[in-house]
Amino acid sequence: MKTKTKELIQYLSAIGMLLLGSSLTIAGFIKSDGQIHDSVLWLFAQCLLYAGSIFGVALYVTDRFKRLELELFRGKKEDKTEEEEKEKEND
Repeated sequence: MKTKTKELIQYLSAIGMLLLGSSLTIAGFIKSDGQIHDSVLWLFAQCLLYAGSIFGVALYVTDRFKRLELELFRGKKEDKTEEEEKEKEND
């Protein structure tokens, strides 16, 4: 599975869970004349946790990989410039 497809599935499932939890909470509030049952609140909390973990973990991992990539490429660029300077000095 490609990375973009995997991320798309993760984001769509998180958004779906948010919509599901919100709609069930609203439906539970309307149906029970202003009182929400504990099980509805529990389900909504689980939906929020799932969506938060998907968005939070994905952003954290993406940020860490970008930082690592920048550090590695910066080190390679510095090595290349040092080698080029040495070659120029030898010529």
